[in-house]
Amino acid sequence: MKAYVLHGIGDLRYEDRPLPEVRPGWALVKVLAAGICSSDIPRIFEKGTYHFPTIPGHEFCGVVADTASPEDRRWIGKRVGVFPLIPCRQCPSCERDAYETCSHYDYIGSRRDGGFADYTAVPVWNLMELPDTVSDVQAALLEPAAVALHSVRRAGIVPGDRVCVVGAGAIGLLAGQWAKLLGAGRVVVKGRSEIKRELVGQCGLEYMAAISAGEEFDRVIEAVGSAQALEETLALTAPGGTLVLMGNPDGPRTLTQDLYWRILRKQLTLTGTWNSSYGGADSDWTEALRAMAEGRLKAEAVISHVVEKAELPQALELMRNGTQPYCRVVVKF
Repeated sequence: MKAYVLHGIGDLRYEDRPLPEVRPGWALVKVLAAGICSSDIPRIFEKGTYHFPTIPGHEFCGVVADTASPEDRRWIGKRVGVFPLIPCRQCPSCERDAYETCSHYDYIGSRRDGGFADYTAVPVWNLMELPDTVSDVQAALLEPAAVALHSVRRAGIVPGDRVCVVGAGAIGLLAGQWAKLLGAGRVVVKGRSEIKRELVGQCGLEYMAAISAGEEFDRVIEAVGSAQALEETLALTAPGGTLVLMGNPDGPRTLTQDLYWRILRKQLTLTGTWNSSYGGADSDWTEALRAMAEGRLKAEAVISHVVEKAELPQALELMRNGTQPYCRVVVKF
């Protein structure tokens, strides 16, 4: 098979690789489409993965080509979405089915080979059958859609709430859509420029590059990961409100005395969010797939580019250098 293999930081090669070994309880998945997450950029160009060589890519869907266990053969030929986190099943979090906070998890696309390849190996437990109403390109966004839903659920939105999402990336836009679906009265997405205004409008959301001084919101979701965004969100959260920190930090963090005072004097609730819940009728993944299938969540509205697999290196460079406006880039395999 062909795969994009990371041999070292900045050293991504398109090369022949043997088909992944499939052991009992696992499936061989032929990749149909894969999203490029913003976290893939530092993973490939700055920080690397947990070992080399590694095939990146954790947002993808495919069709099951084979299984190792006879009892799993019913999956063969089915289109599937893939939950990329492989829990240890032994830690306290796993014992209560909170797999997203597993202490010793494995992860497809960073800790083991992922979806930037013709085929990849996936535990059968991590597969979700896709309905015909969800396209391959949409299904490649199941993971960010579930991550966004998890963050919004952590915010504890009640009907009529004023909500602000700081960050107009794909997960920020999906979080804004979820906030509306969960009953928020007003949802504002704050970006850094006018470039994203059209995309935000396609999601049915209100866009602002600047928010009036003194305006505050009941629930605020930080979806950037910068020190500036953290300061902004602390100012935007109303007294007694909730601030959800979702963006991966781009460096060390310290709080000034003034920012710390804001948390105390406003009596803010700060909560973190990580990954997404999986398994069960009400998990983030189950609801994300249901909302896509029913057309309630407009996942395709956050996609700015759909490219063929030969164009994956150019897509990575586009995202790395910002040579043109983009949101989520999906690669068709």
